[in-house]
Amino acid sequence: MLKFYYKTASLVLFLLLCASLSAAFADNIPAKGTVTMIDLGAKACVPCKMMAPIMEKMEKKYAGKAVIHFYDVWKDREPAIRFKIRAIPTQIFFDTNAKEVYRHEGFMSESDIVGQLTKMGVK
Repeated sequence: MLKFYYKTASLVLFLLLCASLSAAFADNIPAKGTVTMIDLGAKACVPCKMMAPIMEKMEKKYAGKAVIHFYDVWKDREPAIRFKIRAIPTQIFFDTNAKEVYRHEGFMSESDIVGQLTKMGVK
């Protein structure tokens, strides 16, 4: 029985550590000093699934040029509350001062994302 408590306590500590690391990362979004795009959705919603490969491509294409980040708000509701979203998916673009400059609800095509990032000065 004592082993069970040790395992449970270890698991709880591990989960708390993961949550604090996630929160620390989330505090850095939007990133100051670089353009940031966040996509708030869920891995199980249909338009979000359609955007998943686009988001992966954007992360690779803009690595080192802009921060591109996805939040699954069905698994973690805090970003949905923090960014005041009303529908998923929602894409929010922030300038280098971490100020929101554009918000879009629903599926967003690759060309529209590229266009918005280009308009914000990201090459």
